[in-house]
Amino acid sequence: MAPSRSADMSTADGDPSGEGPREPGPGPGDERAVLTESLRRQRRAFAVKCEGLDASAMARRALQPSTMSLLGLVRHLAEIERGTFRVFMAGQDAPWLFCSPADPDGDFAGAAADPRLVEEAWAAWRAEVEFATRFLAEAPGLDLLAEDEHSDGAVSLREAVVGMIEEYGRHLGHADLLREHLDARLGR
Repeated sequence: MAPSRSADMSTADGDPSGEGPREPGPGPGDERAVLTESLRRQRRAFAVKCEGLDASAMARRALQPSTMSLLGLVRHLAEIERGTFRVFMAGQDAPWLFCSPADPDGDFAGAAADPRLVEEAWAAWRAEVEFATRFLAEAPGLDLLAEDEHSDGAVSLREAVVGMIEEYGRHLGHADLLREHLDARLGR
């Protein structure tokens, strides 16, 4: 089950769902504090959008032939967190969680209505978020560089955090549409 409590969610008629008030923005602080808090808020909003759903709902695909589901998004975001912070920035040799060279869409394609798969996905996501949060807090600075063979240069930790915020932003819209399709709850 998703971590609990709450960004705003509403029913289709616009009435609050009882999920609680919106969080204020990150507030004043240094660059690392603002970026870290922005990313934490994006992660929390994503978890709230998945809250309270059973395995069947988590795995349900809203639009065929798309393989996108909320469970697929949890698995995908765990992969992206792992690839960005553990593998790319920290330089660890960590295997993919759900994907493989033979099945690069395994995060979405393997998302089945099985409570065990849902719990495994959330556990993987939480573990990768914990690693990334700790890595970001302990890094000597946002100018920490990792070599990027895809761009013929280096990428800073700052760029990686902004990229992760963008990744969550992209998928929060998908999560809103998927959740609305499931039970008419709308994200705000």
